[in-house]
Amino acid sequence: MKDFTLGSVLSHVLTMAVPIFAGLVLVLLCGLIDLYFVAGLGKAAIAGVGAAGNAGFLINALTQIVSVGTLSAVAQAVGRKDRADANFIFNQSLGLSAGCGLCTLAVGFAVARPYMSSIAADAATVEAGTTYLVWFMPAIALQFAMLAMSSALRGIGIVKPTMYVQALTVLINVVLAPVLIVGWGTGYAMGVKGAGLASSLAVAIGVIALWVYFKRAKDYLTLDCRQWRPQIEQWKRILRVGLPAGGEFAIMFAYMAAIYYAIGEFGPAAQAGFSIGSRVLGLIQVPAMAIAFTAAPIIGQNFGARNSERVKAAVRNVLMATTMVMVVATVVIQWRSELLLKGFTPDKATISEGALFLKMVSLNLVAQGLIFACSSAFQGLGNTRPQLISSTVRLISYVIPTLWLSARTGFRVEQIWYLSIATTTMQALLSLWLLRRELGKRLVFSQAGQHRHDVAS
Repeated sequence: MKDFTLGSVLSHVLTMAVPIFAGLVLVLLCGLIDLYFVAGLGKAAIAGVGAAGNAGFLINALTQIVSVGTLSAVAQAVGRKDRADANFIFNQSLGLSAGCGLCTLAVGFAVARPYMSSIAADAATVEAGTTYLVWFMPAIALQFAMLAMSSALRGIGIVKPTMYVQALTVLINVVLAPVLIVGWGTGYAMGVKGAGLASSLAVAIGVIALWVYFKRAKDYLTLDCRQWRPQIEQWKRILRVGLPAGGEFAIMFAYMAAIYYAIGEFGPAAQAGFSIGSRVLGLIQVPAMAIAFTAAPIIGQNFGARNSERVKAAVRNVLMATTMVMVVATVVIQWRSELLLKGFTPDKATISEGALFLKMVSLNLVAQGLIFACSSAFQGLGNTRPQLISSTVRLISYVIPTLWLSARTGFRVEQIWYLSIATTTMQALLSLWLLRRELGKRLVFSQAGQHRHDVAS
């Protein structure tokens, strides 16, 4: 366990950001590797897998309910020096993960085709996306357990085991993707079906690896199946923080689905360009995301320890660092957007659409970095409702005008990206205001409690 209530806050942010960065890169590489081999199957396959991947936002909303709630509760228990409570919450989260995973698997199989039919540009895209989703669904279901274990470790300040497991899953995916998708070495090409299966097998092995780590480490957190039995009060603690965070990811699903629907009339090239561009953009955002994600455990532990000054210091450091990184990322994209796309497809129309998306939406990056940092800070404080409010405002102000514009004569794709710039900036400003308000309300600790912590430190 790493105690974030002592030592330099900035040092904790930078030290923790490095393995988180590596882990996030590895996760995104899985998607990019699949997309690289799927690209050889044509525009319909790219668009189908990309649109199906958007369903990951909705399912991630469910996984975030467990993982964010677990991280916040565990980190605050560590700050209070209550190891028993941290372990109890950890094991309760695993029981909750098992139930959620099974339900997600069943529902996912049932709605895969109706979902793809509602947003895809043509029948070939519907078929490709549905097939991918069905074979990818086990990976999504297993994410509940993987993220619960990873979040609990992040709550106690340990991130390297998760990074190593993610490296293992990427390695497995790298090996399996060409074998299953295009038939390297076997002569049997499964196409988009193989992309989903490769990811599912990789995640399954990752979950087993994390399980083995907990069994052997016997460190601050320990597995105890007897504590998996549902305890309503403990589930409420997880859900109280996790549900608003999950709602934020559900909003992202609706946001992305609106984009796919709006650009559908421009054909598979537009959807494929957006699909590749959005994944490349996600990879470029990783450094800022890694810094932002350090806020939750650091703030959580110091909030649990009732140390308001260190909480404020963590917020300041994370906001400044994410802003600096996003400024650099914006410059890179504006300079060489086409070059970032050429490795995924030779199709000029797809590259053109993707480059347009990257150049325009990259103007959002600084605002997006601030949103990441605020979201993580709310998690550490144990109240994610403010971030849900700001995301809801963005959704309403973006989706309704987007659908209205898409129905008008002369509608152009650029109009969607202009609207994205405006609404993302608005959300960032609203999130900052809500965070300042939340800090003023929640960082009101008694002088006696603060003095006792200072003496102990």
